[in-house]
Amino acid sequence: MTLRTVWIKVLASVSVSMLAWGAVPADAQFGMLGDLAKRAGVSMPSLRKEPITTSLPDARWGDPSQDGFVPREPKRNLAELQRTPNGGFVLQPGYYSFHDQSYCLHAGTHGPGNGDGYLYAPPLGAAKDAVITIVRNSVQHPEIDQHTIQALLWAILSRAKLEDMSNEHRAAAAQLLTPRQLAGLNRGVLDMLSSGPIADNLPAEVRAVLRAEADLRQMLTTPGTSYSELERVAVLAGMAPVGAGSRDVPTGRWSHHPDGYWVRYLPSSYTNTVVEIWVPADGPGAGKEFDPATHIAVPGNTARQRLIQSGRAYRAS
Repeated sequence: MTLRTVWIKVLASVSVSMLAWGAVPADAQFGMLGDLAKRAGVSMPSLRKEPITTSLPDARWGDPSQDGFVPREPKRNLAELQRTPNGGFVLQPGYYSFHDQSYCLHAGTHGPGNGDGYLYAPPLGAAKDAVITIVRNSVQHPEIDQHTIQALLWAILSRAKLEDMSNEHRAAAAQLLTPRQLAGLNRGVLDMLSSGPIADNLPAEVRAVLRAEADLRQMLTTPGTSYSELERVAVLAGMAPVGAGSRDVPTGRWSHHPDGYWVRYLPSSYTNTVVEIWVPADGPGAGKEFDPATHIAVPGNTARQRLIQSGRAYRAS
């Protein structure tokens, strides 16, 4: 199937979806960020659901009792283990490390910093399936540059229309997503939260994220926008403040994954993270799949970025 055929099918599906959408009452057409409007004291319809909602309260598996723990087993490269069709790894007892390509899932915030710890949480939100699919399928497409994948993820987070992006990004999206997922990501977006009376009444950190998303929407569909320009908007420079609702999470804190293994995240920047995994010999984790695309490293400081992991090894350029 050619790229042109894929996008014709996508656009046809979008047209049908939008006709059905128009028959829905106005109050039901938007489902996102309604809680933000309530916090602002503004009466308005409930808004569209946020693409990725994973946040610190969802990171429930951190274990302070393991702080400072180092497994006795020699550390091995996770890449030595059997791979799965999802781009994951079949775990065996032992202590493993993997330096992966990671991706920012919280535009308009600061990148990782010294002393900040990260905890495991699963992807949640209206676009979680598309985000997981992109990251999983990227393992089978090493020819697609990491910057291209990150730009697609920022497009999803900012609710940009993929059909309006460059040929390179549309080609990558067609390789990494299903036609149904593409159709779902090409519906109209709302800019009303990024400026005006609603935005004026929101907390400063929320306004910063909404402004970044609005800027990314415009830039991602503007021909000639460079990746460095996108990065300047999505990844804030300077000293990160302590965000609202932050927790004191030290570097290297282990999370006890529900599948029975232990995992921790040591990011060097938003683009790459060392993931360490410990599978006890007498625990239930042996034989389970470690699927990096289902792992979001959530910082204890909410002013920093959430980082989704991938099964692609990081190689410095």
